[in-house]
Amino acid sequence: MTSPGDIFSARSWLFAPGDSERKMEKAAAGTADIVILDLEDAVTEDGKPKAREMIAAFLADRPQEDRSRLWVRVNPLDGPHTLADLAAVIPARPGGIMLPKSRGRQDVELLDHYLSALEVSAGIDQGSTKVIVLVTETAEAMFTTGTYKGAPRVVAMTWGAEDLADAVGASENRNPDGSYGFTYELARSLCLLGAATAGVAAVETIQGDFRDLESLRRRAEKVRRDGYRGMLAIHPAQVDVINAAFTPTEEELAAAQEIVDLFAAHPGIGAIGHKGAMLDRPHLARAQALLASGGRG
Repeated sequence: MTSPGDIFSARSWLFAPGDSERKMEKAAAGTADIVILDLEDAVTEDGKPKAREMIAAFLADRPQEDRSRLWVRVNPLDGPHTLADLAAVIPARPGGIMLPKSRGRQDVELLDHYLSALEVSAGIDQGSTKVIVLVTETAEAMFTTGTYKGAPRVVAMTWGAEDLADAVGASENRNPDGSYGFTYELARSLCLLGAATAGVAAVETIQGDFRDLESLRRRAEKVRRDGYRGMLAIHPAQVDVINAAFTPTEEELAAAQEIVDLFAAHPGIGAIGHKGAMLDRPHLARAQALLASGGRG
């Protein structure tokens, strides 16, 4: 069983279009834990060959230790671009690959075969390229979010609402108050449950309005309470808000440590009273997970 400290840790995942050297430079120079150089939605069909070259050159210009936080979103496997994307960027050793529109475990297994061949060809350690999977962008993918346990290379799962709306023919994916409709909240929950089943990090989807940082803060804090470990970003201004929201406060860490110490002082006890409440083993597990996320596990 995966322990909380074993789960891949990254709070902010910032997209940068792969056809803009300026935007890639700005993203890489910022404070995002992961920068995702995008070959999919941010690049036109005609622009993809040039963007591949630009991303490969951008990666190659950086020390290997810097490349671990520079990932690439390739195009989906049911289209014509994925192999060309991978062949262009893997020799430059990105830290990981984002696979969009994954239809289930079989897509990750196919991606693993492609990556293994390209790693061996480039003299890279086989299996070293990590993967984050977008798991709810097609209707069929909603039924496969629980299939990724043990899938090769996968360290995180995230979800998407815009492509899903297109897939089901929706004219809108939001309620009048701005919250997501039921189908999209279901996608968020299925991603979280799928990630927990697989023992990997759940990463929240983007917030499109990058100017509303207060709304972003509230949403990021809410999904962290729900179990999410990080969040996608589309603008550098969002990164520091996301990083702060997914970093436990000193008060949270102190409260968690108090629970851990309490159980350690009473070994063998399954439940114990504390500040007017009864705590049991799930409370201990959550406290240990919070400490691990704060680097104290």
